[in-house]
Order: sequence, then structure tokens, then C-alpha cells
Amino acid sequence: MRPSSRYDVIAQTGRHTGKKGTRMTLGKIGFIGFGAMASRMGENLRRAGAEIAAYTPSGKGGDGALRFLATARDIAAWSDTVIVCVPDDAALATATQGPDGLIAGLSADTLVINTSSVSPEAAVALHDAASARGTCAVDAPVSGSTPEAEAGQLVVLAGGETDALERAAPVFAVIGKATIHAGPAGSGAKLKLVVNGIMGTGLSALAECVAYGLASGLNRSTLFDALDQVAVLSPHHKRKLKAAKVGDFAPQFPTRLMLKDMGLLLRGAEGVRVPVPTVAASTQMLALSARRHEQDDYAALIGVMEHLVANAP
Repeated sequence: MRPSSRYDVIAQTGRHTGKKGTRMTLGKIGFIGFGAMASRMGENLRRAGAEIAAYTPSGKGGDGALRFLATARDIAAWSDTVIVCVPDDAALATATQGPDGLIAGLSADTLVINTSSVSPEAAVALHDAASARGTCAVDAPVSGSTPEAEAGQLVVLAGGETDALERAAPVFAVIGKATIHAGPAGSGAKLKLVVNGIMGTGLSALAECVAYGLASGLNRSTLFDALDQVAVLSPHHKRKLKAAKVGDFAPQFPTRLMLKDMGLLLRGAEGVRVPVPTVAASTQMLALSARRHEQDDYAALIGVMEHLVANAP
């Protein structure tokens, strides 16, 4: 059944306020995974009044500034809301399944918000497992990188029941500027793949065209500055271009994660019999970049192509 239309696109300018402007209680929010994106979301939620704890599958963390718990099950038992932010399907399964996993610790009044960029199938599996425990989970990957996460300006791409989104709304209002209710469970994950597919293919085309411009003899500064002025590039890709101009590939969105998402999109498109040759070619370009820049920002592909045409050692 299609979700209520008032949740298709929700502007969140009012932040975490309820009816008549009263402050809504965020309560205890536990994170499973506390990397670059989650830690920034967590800090914003802490400032908004939430009590924060985290579990990291890697075992890293626990410096005294934040409460770290020993297992995902402990996080579930402690929290009113659990935010899951792990890198892939395998990490999601490890964190949620088994005797020490998230599902084992859930109670009927715990809300699960899965912000991980995973396959729609994995998102639905978590939703169904939470439902079997008498509670609800929404898939809510976000559009935006670390600057947007730090500023609380992410766009939340949500899949799940309307009542679950209503419960999650105070959290979404703190971490993001808008929520898009894409449909039932798994729909947020699907929309995330659409968004990242456009990002990945756009960056690949940008890298190739920059390489042509340089190889054909255009002045480097003129080329980069011109592309920053024209309307054909999105603000996101202009930001990547500016970073590439100065050789700054600090990982706002690592190549390994973009490559993973492009692979998920390829498999999803195959499943619904949609030809995506441009996505496939761009995935191969990102795979090339990942040989040396797996942990760097995915914009490192621009640098790879520049290196290629410059014949640098």
C-alpha cells in the first residue's frame, strides 16, 4: 500500500518539535557503527538532548567521551531508538543476527532506523526480523556526505510504514533537512542506489572529460575554473572538482563504498531486467581507481585520469 502522501517529501525546517512547538523527547539513542557519518549524526542528536551510546563492530571506540557497549544486543536493550550505520550487507547481517546481535536484544517499544547503504533485500530482511519481534524498523539511508552530516543537512530516503516514520520523525528532523518517504520497506534502499548511481556515473563522465581537456592542450586552471562556472555540473560534482584541483581526496565518500553501491545497483537492475551499460562502464572506472585509492574519496578517479593523460610516473 502506498504511504500517506504527506510523507512523500517532508520539509524539516521546524526541527525536533511536536505539536504547538513543544520539544519532542529523543530519549536514548544507540548506534551500531559509529564511523564518519554516524559520529556526526550522533553529535547533533546529543546536542539536541538525546542520550547517546554506541557499539562498533570493529571494537574501536570507547575513549571516555561516549558510552560504548560490548555488543549490538546490549545497544538494543539499552536504547529507545537504534540507528544502524554499517558499510554493507555482510556487516549488517553480522551486527543484527546471532545471540549477540541487534535482533536478540529488541523489545516491542524499540525503534530501529537503518541508515546503512545496503541492498533492498537486506533492508527488507531487517524490517521483517524487527516485525517478528513485535517492533518496527525503517530503512533510512541518507543523501549527503560528511559536511551535510555535520551540518544536520542530510536528506533522509526512507522506506517503511507511515507510523514508523512518525516515530522516527524527531530523529530525522535533527540529522536532516528533509525526509522522502519512498514507499514500503526496502524503498529507501532502492532510492539510495538511484541517487548514488547518478553520482558515480556523473563523476566518471566528469573524470573522462577532464582528461580529454587536459590531453587536448587546455590549460588546467582554465579548464577546472570553467567547469566550476557552468550549469551542467551539480553542486556535489563541483565540490569534487574543486577538491581534485588541489589534489585533496580526503574521504568524504570513500571509493570502496561507492564501488559497493554501484555493484548493488548493477545487481538490482539485472534483477528487474533493466539495461544499465553506463552504470556498468562507470563501475569499471571506479574499480580501476580503487586499485590505489580504495580508502580515498571516490573523486580520486579524476586524479587517476589526470595522471593517465599526463604520463606521470
